[in-house]
Parts: sequence; structure tokens; C-alpha cells
Amino acid sequence: MDIQILLGLLLTILPVFELRGGLPLIVEYTARNGLLIWPYFLLVLLLNILVIFLVFLFLDFLHESFMNFKPYRSVMSRVLRRIRRKSDRVEKQVGGVGYIALAALVAIPLPGTGAWTGALIAWMLGLSRWKSFIAIAAGVVIAGFIVLLASLGLFGLYYPQ
Repeated sequence: MDIQILLGLLLTILPVFELRGGLPLIVEYTARNGLLIWPYFLLVLLLNILVIFLVFLFLDFLHESFMNFKPYRSVMSRVLRRIRRKSDRVEKQVGGVGYIALAALVAIPLPGTGAWTGALIAWMLGLSRWKSFIAIAAGVVIAGFIVLLASLGLFGLYYPQ
């Protein structure tokens, strides 16, 4: 496997970059070498969706571990209580639209709006893991297609098929 593919896959799982950084590298590589994009595209989507589980697991483990430290416990207890109280009020007003908003946030193909951010927001707000996972995964798929189409348009000019 070429180093460019590995770099693209690595960027896919890193915060901030995610598939927005990794997929264009992979699209450029496949276009330049005349390869099919679909297997790589599906791999990028799968990796970025798996990040959701890792973030939830990481946050739960770290949060529980850090709760043993009094300064962390006092600050985070207040912060999370405040955030969750506000989110409860907002959730009563908007109902299930909050998960659609979460999916829309993740679907925006800009740095800092991907699966990492969506999972962090869902964790902080204490949202249902299953519903959050579905919303974030849907956002990842939408963002993936947006980035794919943009990348194909950009690199299609340089590497016509």
C-alpha cells in the first residue's frame, strides 16, 4: 500500500482533519493511478464512523479516571451539570430535532465539525448513545459524499478518466 493511502487513512481518524483531510489525498491517489475510488471511500467512511465508538469510550474512561481528582471533579461536575440542564430545556423545546442538528453539524465539511466534535457534544449533553451514533454516522456519510464530489471535481480536472 502506498504511503499516500496510509497518510489519507491516518488523517481520517485524527481530530480536526478526519475524512475532510484524508479523503482528498486518497481521491488524488486513485485518480492519478487509475484505481477505483469506491473501496477506499467505503474504508474512509468506516474508519471515520468507528471513531465515534472510540471517542465515547475514551471520554468515558478518562472522565471516570479523572473524577478521582478533586479539582477535575469540582470543575467538571459544575460544567456538565450546567450544560445538561440547558440541554434539557432546549431538548424539551426542539424534541428530536436535536439529533438532526447533530447530524447537520457533522455533515458540514469544515475542520472541527466531524465525528470527533459530534461525539464530544453528544457526550457532554448526555444524549442517547445509540441515537447520537446514528446521527453522527449519517453526518459522516453526508460529509463523505460532499468531500468526495468536491475532490472528484477538483482532481478530475487534472487527472481525466
